[in-house]
Amino acid sequence: MYKPWTEMTKDLSQMLKEVRTGTPDTMSAFSALAKAALAPKALDTKTKELLALGISVAIRCDACVAFHAEAAVKHGATREEIMETMGMAIYMGAGPSVMYAAQAVEAYDQFVAKSASKA
Repeated sequence: MYKPWTEMTKDLSQMLKEVRTGTPDTMSAFSALAKAALAPKALDTKTKELLALGISVAIRCDACVAFHAEAAVKHGATREEIMETMGMAIYMGAGPSVMYAAQAVEAYDQFVAKSASKA
């Protein structure tokens, strides 16, 4: 089952603008939370994005998979790191996570291809 992951983030970003406009205080606080959580400290941002991608698979959130696969690419994650992260997500999420792991790898590959085409 092919999903256009790179289009998903673009489309969702447009829809999220409506949420930001309608709930500015909440979304501002959410953005501050994301910024604080992703700040490099004991773990670097790439590692944190890999964690977020694994959690996205385990909780089966398509939009989360798309955004965190894109962020993992932007922070230099390798395909091997993605695969190891998928192994942990499968371990923690069982059978349904296997299905989402396949989709997360597909999303990662699409964002790598998109990134390469811009270079």
